[in-house]
Amino acid sequence: MATLTKDFGANRGDEMALLDDERQRTWAELDDRVNRLTNAMRDAGLGWGDTISVVAGNRCEWFEVAMACAHAGVTYVPVNWHWSPAELAYVLDDSGSSAVFVGHRFSEEVAAALDDEQTSGIRLAVAMGGTAGSRFDDYDDLLASASAGEPTDQALGGPMFYTSGTTGWPKGVRGALSGGGDEPIPPEVLQLISAGFSEFFPVPGVSVLCGPVYHSAQWAFSFLPMVGGSSVVMQHRYDSAGVLDLIDDHGGTNIHLVPTQMKRMLDLPAERRAAFEGSSLNLAIHGAAPCPPEVKRRMIDWWGPKITEYYGSTEGAVISVISAGEWLRKGGSVGKPTPMAEVIVVGEDGERLGPNEEGTLYFKNAMGNTFEYHNAPDKTEEVHLEPGVFTTGDVGYLDDEGYLWLSDRKIDMIISGGVNIYPAEIEMVIGGSDDVADVAVIGVPNEEFGEEVKAVVVLADGVADDDAIRSRITALCRDELAGYKVPRSIDVTDELPRTGTGKIQKRLIRDAYWEGHDRRI
Repeated sequence: MATLTKDFGANRGDEMALLDDERQRTWAELDDRVNRLTNAMRDAGLGWGDTISVVAGNRCEWFEVAMACAHAGVTYVPVNWHWSPAELAYVLDDSGSSAVFVGHRFSEEVAAALDDEQTSGIRLAVAMGGTAGSRFDDYDDLLASASAGEPTDQALGGPMFYTSGTTGWPKGVRGALSGGGDEPIPPEVLQLISAGFSEFFPVPGVSVLCGPVYHSAQWAFSFLPMVGGSSVVMQHRYDSAGVLDLIDDHGGTNIHLVPTQMKRMLDLPAERRAAFEGSSLNLAIHGAAPCPPEVKRRMIDWWGPKITEYYGSTEGAVISVISAGEWLRKGGSVGKPTPMAEVIVVGEDGERLGPNEEGTLYFKNAMGNTFEYHNAPDKTEEVHLEPGVFTTGDVGYLDDEGYLWLSDRKIDMIISGGVNIYPAEIEMVIGGSDDVADVAVIGVPNEEFGEEVKAVVVLADGVADDDAIRSRITALCRDELAGYKVPRSIDVTDELPRTGTGKIQKRLIRDAYWEGHDRRI
């Protein structure tokens, strides 16, 4: 049996391990399917050091693929299923993927990406659910063709999440658990990582997944507890009332939320909120975006001290944590660094700063774990102060009690509904239009999502400022980018403010839109 599921399969075989919108798996079924998929990968020539991509929503098979990779030594790339075929083709190529596993909802987009010459390295394409069609092998047929026996030569494989940067295309974040490396690592190492999550909530339990698992936080707060024996119950698309039902119907013990989801819960009718029991819930952890104080206060009033906030990143995992009680006392802070993280504040002159002195935030993992950006050594070097000490570009300080406060973002990232959006990608597309002479993309206030995407453009000579040009720019973005990156509005200006060296001064552009708003990054 597969190392990470064999005990649960043997001792809790009839209990539910996974549940999605359409099906569920017991621990015994999960163990059998992980064995088969691991062996099927081996039969297809996939093993330690190889990479695959997964383009699928929240479904049982997603976790089966992740668990099989964890035994086969295969790196898996959780791909954002909102991406366009061009974006998908880029990631399949850049990651060096040899195979792609596709949820049936996204087979058309992936098929279009596979027609791109960039994806010629894909030798196995597998569809999960629905009708596979001629372009894909069927997932269940693949499992049925493989042995259910104990896989040999097991080695740890893990995720390589893609995160956008200030310039160009997204880059893969390759960490200690991604797979490959100098020599194979035993899968049991993942159990030690999972045990560390007992700092947040006890395992086993029941993890409620209501955000896309291709996000590193959603993965960490569902897959890692599952390694420790927690079941996972999930939605493909977020539904507030449905989340409350999942918690009450299945005894949900922990859930990861973003502020937009919390606001939507609070917007439910009073009688629906009152019907929520929630007695099984131990922890509702939130992060990924700043939470409006009023939203957080109302959630604490409703759910009590179960509300806990964290600050972290794909590169550095969880950096700091703040409980509900601490937040009520220190509102605005993102908490104290965890025992596994050291926060270093660095001034403009490179000197390390003391309490209450604001500077660029650098982070160091206590176990010495580090990361690199895949195929981007210059970018990796750029964000590291020294080996193992890195920055995400945030600015802040530590106060006298050791609490971390964030002041600003050096990079121009937009956070909309908990999703990171990097203007550079959008500016590349809009800037390529013959209608546009100059462009800046910024985040502006949005009551529900925190921020939304706005493009501010200087039109080329002779181009009229009218609805037609806005429609052309929007259509161009929709053709080239995922829908959530398309500007919600487009403003036209005569000139963009620039420094003497030519850099756009985005803060000057943003200030007009944020006037009168209490902004916290």
